[in-house]
Amino acid sequence: MSSDIRKPKSPAAVPGLYQRAVVDAFLKLDPRTLIHNPVMFTVEVGSAITTLLYFQALAGAGEAPAGFIGAISAWLWFTVLFANFAEALAEGRGKAQAESLRKMRQDTSAKRLREKYQIIKGSEPCESDFTEVSSSVLKKSEFFFVKAGDTIPVDGEILEGIASVNESAITGESAPVIREAGGDRSAVTGGTVLLSDWLIVRVSANPGEGFLDHMIGLIEGAKRQKTPNEIALNILLLGLTTVFIVVAATLYAFSAYSVQSAGAGTTITVTVLVALFVCLAPTTIGGLLSAIGIAGMDRLIQRNVITTSGRAIEAAGDVDVLLLDKTGTITLGNRQAVEFIPVDGTTIEDLAGVAQLASLADETPEGRSIVVLAKEKYGLRGRTVGESASGVAMEFVPFTSQTRMSGVDQGDLHIRKGAADALYKYIQAGGNEVSDQLKATVETISRAGGTPLVVAQNCRALGVIHLKDIVKGGIKERFVQLRKMGIKTVMITGDNRLTAATIAAEAGVDDFLAEATPESKLKLIREYQQGGRMVAMTGDGTNDAPALAQADVAVAMNTGTQPAREAANMIDLDSNPTKLIEIVEIGKQLLMTRGALTTFSIANDIAKYFAIIPIAFASTYPSLAALNILGLHDGILSAVIFNAIIIVILIPLALRGVKYHAMSAEEALRNNILLYGVGGIIAPFIGIKLIDMLLVFLGA
Repeated sequence: MSSDIRKPKSPAAVPGLYQRAVVDAFLKLDPRTLIHNPVMFTVEVGSAITTLLYFQALAGAGEAPAGFIGAISAWLWFTVLFANFAEALAEGRGKAQAESLRKMRQDTSAKRLREKYQIIKGSEPCESDFTEVSSSVLKKSEFFFVKAGDTIPVDGEILEGIASVNESAITGESAPVIREAGGDRSAVTGGTVLLSDWLIVRVSANPGEGFLDHMIGLIEGAKRQKTPNEIALNILLLGLTTVFIVVAATLYAFSAYSVQSAGAGTTITVTVLVALFVCLAPTTIGGLLSAIGIAGMDRLIQRNVITTSGRAIEAAGDVDVLLLDKTGTITLGNRQAVEFIPVDGTTIEDLAGVAQLASLADETPEGRSIVVLAKEKYGLRGRTVGESASGVAMEFVPFTSQTRMSGVDQGDLHIRKGAADALYKYIQAGGNEVSDQLKATVETISRAGGTPLVVAQNCRALGVIHLKDIVKGGIKERFVQLRKMGIKTVMITGDNRLTAATIAAEAGVDDFLAEATPESKLKLIREYQQGGRMVAMTGDGTNDAPALAQADVAVAMNTGTQPAREAANMIDLDSNPTKLIEIVEIGKQLLMTRGALTTFSIANDIAKYFAIIPIAFASTYPSLAALNILGLHDGILSAVIFNAIIIVILIPLALRGVKYHAMSAEEALRNNILLYGVGGIIAPFIGIKLIDMLLVFLGA
């Protein structure tokens, strides 16, 4: 079930995909459906007109031989069907994924907590605290309880507890993940399974509005709205189609007038005019435009990214500023404590003991590494949380993005550890001076690319903890590629400026924001946007929500908090911050594909103009026969067949996308013109001639 979501599949790998696409292609002939694609709707109208003319010819009152009209009519219908088939094929894999998700979305039993129940930290509810109900009746802001073995009934935010959750049905990853209250990994998704412990969860979505429901709607395309560029291109195509309708009608009037004035020749037939219109109208891009957009969304889904609309993918293609979190994106994350450096006469044993005490309640990887370092290097054992030799209870102070420090209070003892600048202010607020030795130690660690954590007791500095992080292999090369595309990379970190500058230089980013706060990230995004830039960023915490809401492309981690997921316009099911780079590449590939096929389609129509017009009007203006430079026997039918077949030939390119290479906009435009522009002019001459030769060979 999960493999449909996680692993990309070729169209042939989805059972029954082609059969369903063929059926859907016929169903899409409904004019009420096809009217949303004006170009193909006009082709369908032309197909219907030639069909009526064919039956009229069979009755002996035709304007041309019945065989010719019937062949033209059949290939016009094929043109519409092939365009419908392209769209249906693009939708097919998404529908298969939606079906697998729909099987997951089923009513389950839920333990709804009673209204009078009071959440007590660390206290597991008993049977009298909840009632068994169907998951379909749980409403937003209600509370439910799950324990090991239970299926999480609906989406929610953990209020109490920590547990291991199997999310393979959503992400495809077999390894369980930890979800807990009060952090950036507090969101749970309906349909996943609790493997250990218990949780108290607040419902975050009403019935039918959950994450799975949202995914199903998006994958099926029910909520896929056309993007601004797609709308603009549709208007252009509609305008060109309208022009060619007027031209066709005018040409018929000119032909009739010329025949009447000259007293010779034959008026062009309606069948030929319809064929001429279909061949000259932008039917190629008109037939593939929707498929290109759907396929772009599908490529994101294959990489486990759910987007709210095609608009977000298109915006990703226009992005020119990437805001990337340092930890886990540019560096490996999980910084480890590697050294205790005492200052101002403090012994290293005293520093290690105080640092360990300040980290006992710190469940971050950094906090745990401090406890381990003190234990392994100095033989210090972690004390039982909440107890002390004096009998005075410990009160732990959690880390916040505003204070940027944490610690423990125990009677008259106040211990703090945190960012250097925050601890400097804390020390000075207590009436003490920040020593030169402390500043020098902090600066040395920062220049080496490490992160210094200052430790203080009762507003007096004891020393510094050296945390070390490593830049990911290959990330610098990725940034070089982005720079070639004209994209500026900005590293976001809570580290001080010296540490940030060192890592930024090692990673090769263009700029950095140090000592970042929610306010500073939001301010930075607005500054770039006011300068006309398109900004993308990732986030997973509640404090990231304002910046995510402001960014043009906002990717929230699936493991993140509910506010972050609601503020974003994309959700990464793998919770991999580096996925943002892939998303931008997919967005650019979508724009490149649309641009390439539009260029090919317009160039194609220009070439068909020179191939068809002399033949179409040779009966009215015999002198035009000299311009039949290809020596076509039945150029009209050959052109109509080519016009239909070229859509089929281009379907794989529309679904797969133009092969992506990092390049500037100027290079992309030049390649577009040379390959798809020149190719679009040459292909019709060769294709129409070969088809005409085949028709002659078959005696058609």
